[in-house]
Amino acid sequence: MVDLKPKKGKLLIAEPTLTGDVSFNRSVVLLAEHNEEGSVGFILNKPLDYNISDLVTEIHLPFQVYNGGPVEQDNLYFIHKVPHLIDNSVEISNGIYWGGDFDKTISLINEKSISEEDIRFFLGYSGWASLQLDEELLSKSWIVVKNEYASEIIQKSSDAFWKEKMLELGGDYLIWSNAPENPGLN
Repeated sequence: MVDLKPKKGKLLIAEPTLTGDVSFNRSVVLLAEHNEEGSVGFILNKPLDYNISDLVTEIHLPFQVYNGGPVEQDNLYFIHKVPHLIDNSVEISNGIYWGGDFDKTISLINEKSISEEDIRFFLGYSGWASLQLDEELLSKSWIVVKNEYASEIIQKSSDAFWKEKMLELGGDYLIWSNAPENPGLN
């Protein structure tokens, strides 16, 4: 389950010791791209306090919006599992896609051809410069695991996802699954 090599489509699980980082504390990140130029991902388990209809007035359904990461938080991004409906999508892996024709996406959501189980919206993204993620892995900031959920990751990920991953990792991680978010306040 645990793999030391980051790769497009894998998950990054924040190590429990990553407590001082507001953006990544207790995060689970889906890597959307990883190459020699750098890495891009989206935090899956940090829901925001508003819906897509609060941000895009043309959308009439209240799909949840998530904090994708600290980079470009004024931009909207999305992942989905319906490339046959959304043109110009880029496959991440295992049936999960990134972006595509946004105007068509709006129409499909309003027509109810796309449900909340099919798509996830993010403000911002998580980004690493060339070799930066590799350095963070060496310093034990992240655990790399396979995305065993494939395209179902959209439904699976929730604000309790990090805790679930700690339980799955077992061993020394079990104690962290019930620790308070800020251990200093315990």
